[in-house]
Amino acid sequence: MIISNDLILIGKKAKEAARKLAFTSTGAKNSALSAMAQALVDNQEEILSANSLDLQAAEEKGLRKSLINRLRLSPEAIMEMSNAIHEITKLPDPVGGGEFWTRPNGLRIQKTRVPLGVVAMIYEARPNVTVDAAVLCLKSGNACILRGGSEAIESNKALARIISDAVENSGLPQGSIQLIHKTEREYAAQLMRMNKYIDVIIPRGGEGLIKTVIENSTVPVIETGTGVCHAFVDKDADIAKAVSIVFNAKTQKPGVCNALETLLVHQDVAQNYLEIMGDKFKNGGVEIRGCDRVQDILDYAVPASEEDWGTEYLDLIISSKVVTDMEEALDHIYKYSTKHSEIIITENYSSAQRFLNEVDAAAVLVNASTRFTDGGRFGFGAEIGISTQKLHARGPMALPELTTIKYVIYGDGHIVE
Repeated sequence: MIISNDLILIGKKAKEAARKLAFTSTGAKNSALSAMAQALVDNQEEILSANSLDLQAAEEKGLRKSLINRLRLSPEAIMEMSNAIHEITKLPDPVGGGEFWTRPNGLRIQKTRVPLGVVAMIYEARPNVTVDAAVLCLKSGNACILRGGSEAIESNKALARIISDAVENSGLPQGSIQLIHKTEREYAAQLMRMNKYIDVIIPRGGEGLIKTVIENSTVPVIETGTGVCHAFVDKDADIAKAVSIVFNAKTQKPGVCNALETLLVHQDVAQNYLEIMGDKFKNGGVEIRGCDRVQDILDYAVPASEEDWGTEYLDLIISSKVVTDMEEALDHIYKYSTKHSEIIITENYSSAQRFLNEVDAAAVLVNASTRFTDGGRFGFGAEIGISTQKLHARGPMALPELTTIKYVIYGDGHIVE
């Protein structure tokens, strides 16, 4: 595949910037981050004006309401982004940390953390990802190349220009943060072949985007996963807790990967629980797609198809099934889970421990909403994505996950006998 000259130029700039960022001091990086945070506030009107163009285009295209909500920025959202950057300046710099030991022959070995290099992000819809990715990459000493979706292009252009200018004005290298303005698929395809300039690609978006990157990239990929997240209401659940947790997990922000998509209910509590939960969902505008037993209890539930059990709705829709016991719940999760986040709601310690031990997912929760699977709520400041793979990083990916290992060896004339 022929790589376009403009992408090659972006790659070269990023590579050169990464070389310098790798040994940039924590103080210099934090100073640039603070400048980025202030620049967002100072340029709020420009950002909101650009965002209004994206929102108008989205409405004209007839995009789903949930997707439009993901696109929407506000003065409060911009202030939240600014505050999140300030929080990241307070976090430890992962670069340079590690272990140190001395061998019996006096050889000293240090296992130290170093930046990945150039990180490319291919993502959809949410313009805040532009800022999150840039901030985390900069703090961890990486240059980043950002390729957002067409639906957020005006917002992304404004955000990227503002924060990259702030970084360069702070004395950090040009090319530390770059946005690809062209949103045609061919440019994403070329980006996936830029092994000479890019060290890792992180896709963030829907199943189709992630699958495309995994199947077509020759650059190493850190897979962030779709979220077919389940909640299992055990026979020993506190019903009030179960109603509150499930409603929050589904409706607090339905268009994100850690929103709940499937509700499994133990048969012993199904009648009582589903009547209460169903009313709350109905009043909250949530469509329930249920098995035969759920439909028997809730006459307004629509039949769930086989496809529903594996669907990430990202909308006010939930699939629901009554199960005979935990074994059936575990089997269902094993079959349909995307290994993102899974909940059990129970007051039984043994049941909770069994669920925690047997469910294979990046995050497994007891009596807490799936919405807690988030870098900010874990105390990481922000996240560049939630990894559902098992190599290098898993779960919310923050600063440490954007570094790798280098061994530094100190000798004094040591040779191998």
